[in-house]
Amino acid sequence: MSAPKKIAQRSLLITSAALLTVSGLAPSAFAAPKPSGSPTAAPPAGMSQVGGARLGVPGTQVNLATGVPVLPKGLTARSWIVTDAESGEVLASHNAHWRLPPASTLKMLFADTVLPRFPRDQRHQVVPTDLAGIGAGSSMVGIKENETYTVHDLWLGVFLRSGNDAVHVLSAMNGGVPQTVKDMQAHADALQAGDTHVVSPDGYDAPQQYSSAYDLTLFARSGLQKKDFREYCSTVRAKFPGATTQKGKGKGTRETFEIQNTNRLLSGDADTAVYPGIAGVKNGNTTNAGATFTGVAERGGKVLLVTVMNPEKHEHDEVYKETAQLFDWGFKAAGKVQPVGTLVPPLNATPSAQASGAPSANVTGAPQGTAGAGSEPVKGATAQSGGSRGAGTALAVAAGLLVLLGGGAFLVNRRWPLPDLMRRKQRP
Repeated sequence: MSAPKKIAQRSLLITSAALLTVSGLAPSAFAAPKPSGSPTAAPPAGMSQVGGARLGVPGTQVNLATGVPVLPKGLTARSWIVTDAESGEVLASHNAHWRLPPASTLKMLFADTVLPRFPRDQRHQVVPTDLAGIGAGSSMVGIKENETYTVHDLWLGVFLRSGNDAVHVLSAMNGGVPQTVKDMQAHADALQAGDTHVVSPDGYDAPQQYSSAYDLTLFARSGLQKKDFREYCSTVRAKFPGATTQKGKGKGTRETFEIQNTNRLLSGDADTAVYPGIAGVKNGNTTNAGATFTGVAERGGKVLLVTVMNPEKHEHDEVYKETAQLFDWGFKAAGKVQPVGTLVPPLNATPSAQASGAPSANVTGAPQGTAGAGSEPVKGATAQSGGSRGAGTALAVAAGLLVLLGGGAFLVNRRWPLPDLMRRKQRP
């Protein structure tokens, strides 16, 4: 297929989704109904059609044709989706809009909502009320009362250890858990993530809290526009502040300990290799949700997002194995398979006249002018305090973010500076 024809088809697909969004005249079938009740045992016969009618149809959606590789065999996830992170094209999906418990993948929405609001070097002393209401059995990074942490420390705790204690401290700084939940829901709505109903900021199991593979991918795509988000979700290991020990009458000494990212495609595991080109994003696991994961990876100039929710096969690291299979398929199929839908743009996306390499537009609803809100391209991500860059210097694989709005149609031509992690990480 010629390049102009391919671009024309891509533009037409995105234009259709944008016109439904901008005009306000989309039929009710394309609007996600208000969340109600609990997630069903089987996918509903009719789900949201946001992003395309086929995404609301139960079962696997893919356009197999000559030259298109067949999907991996043995996939057991209740829901999954493979998307081109740059164009937003949905290459294939399975129950993409099925509302399911998200577990800690919901922390992507939490980070995308709250991360721009506090400078990374801001310091906060933890008080007992900051840690109130954390669910039993929660994953924790080990935050101590009366100790002081930087915002940078807290975000490392959120992304690497999926620390609900870090989430609650940041929520307290943001006005409390109820306010943060309200903010997250508003941001989800602005992203057109209509399958998502937020009850807890950390993704801990709660009645009527759910999201979908489609929505989680929207959260990841929005978050990855932010430089700090990209840094945190791609960090393999970091030093985290521990308790202060008092020695005599002098000033106490602050201990540190190492934390490692629980994303096994990023850090590796006994029977799970680091995935080539992986660059984040977030994993989760709870009783109700099972294992959930959204990952982003780059290969050969292509950037893909894959979300997998609750594999029925309960083998060790199964969610990562099925994600890796879908990444492999996606990289082989990209440029060959016709999309079955698209990732819709945010409702508040605005025109940007930036050139490639200039600071990108804020299209996610983050307050302008706040620290971390920008998503300017990184020419080479450098180490931050606490050893957070992992095993070495992150290399940029691309630069710039261009979001144009013209004639009612969004044309997304995104080149994120994702780190080439395979060059800098060693398996533990």
